[in-house]
Amino acid sequence: MRIVSFCHYLQGPAGAQYLADMGADVIKVEPPNGAFERHWSGAKAFIDGLSAFYLSANRNKRSIAVDLKHADGKAVIARLLERADVLMENFRPGTMERLGLGYDEVKAIRPDIIYASATGFGSSGPMARRPGQDLLIQAYSGLIAATGHLHERPVPIGFAAADQHGGALLAMGILGAYVKKLRTGRGTRVEASLLNAALDLQTEPLTLYFSGRSDREKFRRNRNLATWFHEAPYGVYRCADCWLALSLNDPNKLAQALDSAPLAEIAHIDRHDERDRYAEVLAEALKDRRFADLVPGFDAQAIWYQRVHAYDELRDDPQIRHNQVFRDVPVPGGTATLVNHPNRYDGEVPPLRRLAIAIGEDTREVLGELGYAPAEIDELLARGAVAAPSKERNT
Repeated sequence: MRIVSFCHYLQGPAGAQYLADMGADVIKVEPPNGAFERHWSGAKAFIDGLSAFYLSANRNKRSIAVDLKHADGKAVIARLLERADVLMENFRPGTMERLGLGYDEVKAIRPDIIYASATGFGSSGPMARRPGQDLLIQAYSGLIAATGHLHERPVPIGFAAADQHGGALLAMGILGAYVKKLRTGRGTRVEASLLNAALDLQTEPLTLYFSGRSDREKFRRNRNLATWFHEAPYGVYRCADCWLALSLNDPNKLAQALDSAPLAEIAHIDRHDERDRYAEVLAEALKDRRFADLVPGFDAQAIWYQRVHAYDELRDDPQIRHNQVFRDVPVPGGTATLVNHPNRYDGEVPPLRRLAIAIGEDTREVLGELGYAPAEIDELLARGAVAAPSKERNT
């Protein structure tokens, strides 16, 4: 599968990275000054000027830098699309049309193209032209209200959940369209959005909320309880030396594991209707206990629990090491730590085949594959239609 990716920020690049990890030839089209994510990084995380944000979602892609407003640059893109299976883009609705790369224009170049767009709110509708950024989508979709305590302080998820899930759904949609293309020879218009991704993340609670005829009063709950819809003890509790997550558990077994008479006395109550009462008694039973002292009783009663980990505890965790989640990669000026592709194929982590450190690092290679002679490539570079590192740097 050859993919021409006009993606930036996170949703689109993440989707393209999933596919690149699985073996797709992803050609990332960047402007001559580089994609947005090369120039910004949360936490000011740069390695000798190289953005960690860029590194998080652009593994295993080739980079070609093209001026999409230059006539010769447009000709390069047309030739590239003639040989592509997929076009991916995550601009605001209307941008690709203004560039002459809308669905109809691209279909005229490649009739069986899979044209995959990722937007914030959708490609049409009353919110289509509003800025679609992860935090805003979390707010709009109810995700913040459901995660925090709506009547006190809604709390956002501590990462770009809609972006990352949106990228995975975009990749899934492209794979489905590619199977259709292999079977029928026909392309597909694939559309993904951050809003729909954020709502998809909430499939379970939204179905419960509307099917159960709930109202926002259901969101009121003890601060230890993780969600508005689970029964107690489902939540996070303070112990003497850590925070402890407890899933759904048999109340009699939990009382026995903690040797707690107060918990045993309320083991019979409806732990949904009286979830606050149960959570308060449990919190009191846990607050002075040390985690190491809890483990024997919990394990003996088969309690579902985990200590809350901070990021600095993850690298040396034996299960995470066993799963080969992190990969250290040497880059100019230091070492970057990447999060590997999440799936395993025949027991193996997909390899890191390439990492386009420089803007347009693969421009010459890709243009050569398209039939441009070296002299023609040099002329395109001289006219500013494309960009690439100097030959000295490449060598």
